[in-house]
Amino acid sequence: MTTPFDPSHAVEQGIKELAQIKPEFMNKVKDVIHGTTLVINAIIERKGAKTGLITTKGFKDVLELGREIRYDAYDIFSQYPEPIVPRYLRMEIDERLTADGQVLKDINEKEVLDVLKKLKSANIESLAVCFINSYENPINEKKIKQIIEKQAPELFLSTSFEVLPQIREYERTCTTAVNAYVKPITYKYLEKLTTRLKTIGFKGKLFIMLSSGGITSVDTAREFPVRIIESGPTAAVIASQHYGKMFNIKDMFCFDMGGTTAKSCLIQKGHAGLVSTFEVGRVQRFKKGSGLPIQVPVVDLMEIGAGGGSIAKISKLGLLQVGPESAGADPGPACYKQGGKNPTVTDADLILGYLDPDFFLGGTMALDIELSKKAIKEKIAIPLDTTIVKAAFGIHDLINETMAAAAKTHIAEKGGNPNIITMSAFGGAGPVHAYGLAKKIGAPFILVPPLAGVGSALGFFTAPVAFDLSRSHIVALEDSDFKELEQLFYELEQESTNILKDSAKGKNIIYKRTLLMRFVGQGAETDLIIKNQPFDTFSKQDIRNLFDKEYKRLYGRTYHETPVEFVTFKIRASLPKKPFKIPELLNKNKNIQKCIKGERLAFSIIKKDYIPFTVYDRSKLFANAKILGPAIIEERESTIIIGEDANAKIDEFGFIWIKLNKLGKGVENEK
Repeated sequence: MTTPFDPSHAVEQGIKELAQIKPEFMNKVKDVIHGTTLVINAIIERKGAKTGLITTKGFKDVLELGREIRYDAYDIFSQYPEPIVPRYLRMEIDERLTADGQVLKDINEKEVLDVLKKLKSANIESLAVCFINSYENPINEKKIKQIIEKQAPELFLSTSFEVLPQIREYERTCTTAVNAYVKPITYKYLEKLTTRLKTIGFKGKLFIMLSSGGITSVDTAREFPVRIIESGPTAAVIASQHYGKMFNIKDMFCFDMGGTTAKSCLIQKGHAGLVSTFEVGRVQRFKKGSGLPIQVPVVDLMEIGAGGGSIAKISKLGLLQVGPESAGADPGPACYKQGGKNPTVTDADLILGYLDPDFFLGGTMALDIELSKKAIKEKIAIPLDTTIVKAAFGIHDLINETMAAAAKTHIAEKGGNPNIITMSAFGGAGPVHAYGLAKKIGAPFILVPPLAGVGSALGFFTAPVAFDLSRSHIVALEDSDFKELEQLFYELEQESTNILKDSAKGKNIIYKRTLLMRFVGQGAETDLIIKNQPFDTFSKQDIRNLFDKEYKRLYGRTYHETPVEFVTFKIRASLPKKPFKIPELLNKNKNIQKCIKGERLAFSIIKKDYIPFTVYDRSKLFANAKILGPAIIEERESTIIIGEDANAKIDEFGFIWIKLNKLGKGVENEK
């Protein structure tokens, strides 16, 4: 259940409904782990706080100038996202630091007070501060922070030396501004959520999922909300990563499709990749450079399509188009009977027979197929001069094709092979579309975990309490002082220890060190994970050899004669993972016939017509049960589609393993 007016209400309501089944369970709960899309939605919908920016004289337009790169070189009408802080709320201070951190011009307190007065008169709620080169020396940012906290304690404040002490002025300013933009709403939401949990009897600790795959305290999430932008989708990746290790799967493709978006991640050798920069709020959904750059650690997710609520329409060219607009939860798809008039992917899936109108959300919400037919007929079928069924299949197939194209690109960029991967399907719409998507990309196996619709939440249990910190310090390898660099790493470790101290409670904190290095004059860095030992115990040749080896692995060659330099130093501090074990199935039933709910006509992707699908109740399935396609497996949270050229087997933990047979014959599925 989604409650857009107040997401914390849905959390409370869900817990209360669970308490009706398991009274007093809340008294036994020690930890609550929460993932949310509140932050990213606020950015996309521009519903954050009125935010001001104070920056170095001459740099107020950094947010508009960006990198001065056109994301589409041949589109003279290309649009760019509006800066998160409008120009009239961007103020300058006449201060300056050199590239190596020396103070050229100190800040003038009177000037700061004048600027602050102008911003307060504009009724800002939040304020970002980002001075040039402050990642090398934050002295001026620290001074202005003290003034602001004294003169305007009511403002939510974000300083770049705390949010992102790294190079690249545009990304650093944008990330700091975004953090300030969403800080008030995140603070208020987490306060409300904490209060709601306490009122219903929760006495433990609340943790928030980070975009990097770890979990953190509420205090840290409130201070750095930019780090929880991808909090919700990340959980599915962490769950898939756990399953990959659990079943010794080399390459796993995580596919999570919900109501508004579908996201994916290729997990190789049991690990999901991390990236240091990503974009939100793209003007052109799949075009890099058309969004706001956020430079924080995030699991390497890729948006590969729309969701169940994505609206189908006829484009200006007279072609069928699905998304990116979504009907959301309110009013939702036409079949929800909440006033929605536009046809959506869910409406198409209902007409195709993939969804049972009387068993949506376990039967708690009845769907109206006639409203779906009416919407698709009026908005799609009549304009295209086709039948309702063909229009519905066109919507279903187009969204699968869109996702397949993006998925193939994502897998290829990571050096993967779609013909050997196992796809893990999550989300309310994921298992409905996984079969069609797998056929298009050539994936031979699909893994559907228990409680697939909310199965990504299992990723919370396998995620460690962790936090990532970084600091830029540009110095050539040959000119560097390793004792000085060890001190830098030590300071980062101490800072991360302070962040994790409340959660640690005597547990050992595990540190992982990473170097970002490049050839002198190069524009991009190479990540090098190093052993957690005193940095001055390495030799310069050790580091050079490590760089050359990784660079050659990535690009096929290296340049031994070209000098290299350090750019950024990173620390990932984490606590030991909590033991997590999935219980085995307890069903004593061994008769597959008792698992059958009945039969209904559903659309065959192969025959392009309706054929009988056997419908199974997932809650009654048992270990080693075998299911031949065509079949539909229903559970409260989602529906799994298995075509006639596939079959499935249930393992002892309740995972459903689907094997697609390229020969079109039913064969036994082997895990």
